[in-house]
Amino acid sequence: MLLRLTYLAVTNAFALLRLLPMSDHGKDAESLALRHQIGVLERQLDGRRVRFTPGDRAFLAALLRRLPTEVLRGVRLLVRPDTVMRRHRDLLARRHTARSRPKRGGRPRTVRSIRAIIPRLASKNPGWGYRRIHGELLVLGVQVAASTVWQILKEAGIDPVPERGSSTWTDFLRSQADALPACDFFEAVTLSGARLYVFAVLEHGGRRIRVLGATAHPTASWVAQAAKNLVMDLEDAGCRARFMIRDRDGKSPALFDTVLEDAWIEVVLSGIRIPRMNELMERWVQTCRRELLDRTLVWNQRHLLHALREFEQHYNSHRSHQGIADARPLHPLRPPITDPDAISHLDIRRRDRLGGTLHEYQHAA
Repeated sequence: MLLRLTYLAVTNAFALLRLLPMSDHGKDAESLALRHQIGVLERQLDGRRVRFTPGDRAFLAALLRRLPTEVLRGVRLLVRPDTVMRRHRDLLARRHTARSRPKRGGRPRTVRSIRAIIPRLASKNPGWGYRRIHGELLVLGVQVAASTVWQILKEAGIDPVPERGSSTWTDFLRSQADALPACDFFEAVTLSGARLYVFAVLEHGGRRIRVLGATAHPTASWVAQAAKNLVMDLEDAGCRARFMIRDRDGKSPALFDTVLEDAWIEVVLSGIRIPRMNELMERWVQTCRRELLDRTLVWNQRHLLHALREFEQHYNSHRSHQGIADARPLHPLRPPITDPDAISHLDIRRRDRLGGTLHEYQHAA
């Protein structure tokens, strides 16, 4: 643009020198000719606007800026006089902005590590506001202004504490996973068509499953006795459960809740027709059907209990689980084999359960 302005200034300076020897009569004639050419140009444009380059706008604004508004309104121009004055004001504003620009930059941008840890603290602690996060950073030795913490939270789209302080169902499950079992009933059908109801409990933290029994008639006394057996099993295993998730099935009577409450276990009911609130238990039922019941012909209740006990041992002692980093509920992962000679001479044996329905692999003794 600067080169364009220089070119226009030089060419018009030579045009001004050409006008100096001309008489007033010649200048008036040239002005009339120019006005007539502008009228012809406007007729040919047929209402369309003339496109000026930024250099042309700046040159016209600088050339006509000394003329009063009344004189500008009498001059034949392709643009309105108000447009010329606005362009001149914009030219002065840009010039003033360029001169007022600070010679040095502002405060340096907050380092990336601090900008990453502030949203992390807010997401892991829903009850912490920007002042609390600012104090925690000072404890860690990180010097940052409280207003900077507020600005980073705003840019990350994190709401203030009153809008994000409420705990969600997912947060509840994660915080109480170590002391949170879930129970459910599911059906199994024998070859004779009889329906048997299986009652099982799953621990959220370690993914351990406990099959409490199966019956054709889940009466209140039977369910209460299963709850008592569960309480004793948890005490023997040293598991201090605080909550028990169950659905609103009518097969779980009030006596079942009473037995658990006497053992200081609070019953948490899932929502109506919301199986995802008990998703781990529902997922285990699906796994049990896919890996066992759909591949087994159940003769009677005794056969069903035997198959479920075998699957329970397989599930707790051998099968890996992604939810606990591919470990087993009762056994951690084996240390990886680093000896190249041992890897090149692997001797893996298979062990069958339930006549080959379940396969377990292990190293030869």
